[in-house]
Amino acid sequence: MTATARDLAEATPADRDRYVDLLRVASLGTVIAGHWLMAAVSGDGIGNLLALVPALQVLTWGLQIMPVFFFVGGFSHALSYRSLARRTDGPVYAAFLRARLQRLLRPTLVFVLVWPLAVQLAGHGGGTLTGAALRLVTQPLWFIGIYLAMVAFTPPLLKLHERHGWAAFAALAGAAALVDVLRFALGVPYVEFLNFAFVWLAVHQLGFLRADGRIRRPALLAAAGLAGAALLVAYGPYPLSMVGMPGEKVSNMAPPTLALLCHGLWLVGAVQLAAGPATAWLRRPRVWRGVVAANGLAMTAFLWHLTAMLGVYAAQLALGLDLPAPATAGWWAQVPVRMLAAAALTGVLVALFRRFETPRPSAPAPARRTGGPVAALGITLCLLGVLGLSMTGLGGLLDGHSATLIALPVTAPAAIAMALGGWYLVERSAPARRVRLRG
Repeated sequence: MTATARDLAEATPADRDRYVDLLRVASLGTVIAGHWLMAAVSGDGIGNLLALVPALQVLTWGLQIMPVFFFVGGFSHALSYRSLARRTDGPVYAAFLRARLQRLLRPTLVFVLVWPLAVQLAGHGGGTLTGAALRLVTQPLWFIGIYLAMVAFTPPLLKLHERHGWAAFAALAGAAALVDVLRFALGVPYVEFLNFAFVWLAVHQLGFLRADGRIRRPALLAAAGLAGAALLVAYGPYPLSMVGMPGEKVSNMAPPTLALLCHGLWLVGAVQLAAGPATAWLRRPRVWRGVVAANGLAMTAFLWHLTAMLGVYAAQLALGLDLPAPATAGWWAQVPVRMLAAAALTGVLVALFRRFETPRPSAPAPARRTGGPVAALGITLCLLGVLGLSMTGLGGLLDGHSATLIALPVTAPAAIAMALGGWYLVERSAPARRVRLRG
């Protein structure tokens, strides 16, 4: 029997950190709303509102909330790994990967398998908007690829944290700063891609520090991060926007920069300052039930929200309804209606696909001796496949388009095959035994 949100809420342990669950939902919800707002669609294709109205780029200092999600991930991974280590005899790496990835990979793989069916229906003569959509819908998968890497690196980095505390974070932050020096001051080619690891793993490391109650001066952390980001943008080679802009020579996001790491510091400090009143608010049964329910479908909503938004625009164009030029008064007047329609269509898609996000009623059995290497290979294939698909888009299923991933060309079919093969290896690395859930 599947437990309802009310059942899960009422069964919440007294010592659970409910604020972390709220941050997870709020960060994904902010990303979804930001994507809906930034998409500037016209009959000629899809643009970016922030590129059309550069003054709005300052809003990304609040709306670029992904560092909070990765910070929450670090907290959750630390607790999960330690709990599993206490309950499992022998190697825990494979069991940890399988447990953490089940809710993440299953809905993602369903997404990348369902969309190609739509590609076959719409790919031949689908028009400019369809071609742009096939590139756009997979772009957010970069976040899942990076998150997979964080899961994979959790055990060794957690050991470094337990041994060195803040110094482990400082080492990652220092490495990110060094990469930017090599990139901007010395012109070393390709070194900037190392910051996909150093920047995001540093933010992830802050979650370990929160798990051990070691972020004791959040106001200082927020002030230092905000000041650092402001100084780097004002006097360095960093753009104002904390998300990528079309055609820009330098992006704070891809690859990540020291400015984005400072942005993450100020966000982490800010959300930590709000922890006290938010935790008190979450003790209300109705509020907590809402958070529990939202957590059960957040990843599915994230995967399908761009599909819903494009569906709304496509319906508007197909019905011959007025579609004003982006950023005009008429366009802004339609924003609330379009966002409500996108939210409604996302709800329909969530109702169809949320079952794949629901955890299976199983518990990990002791891992095989070879489980660790097999799991490591599996998660590597998964993250390469997901990242590759985020770069190629689904249009590549039709025209053979390829993208360069770590110096190697990858196509959409190859990326999907890697993701599926990696998922299979992770699943096989730590077999599960069925357990009966109560009532």
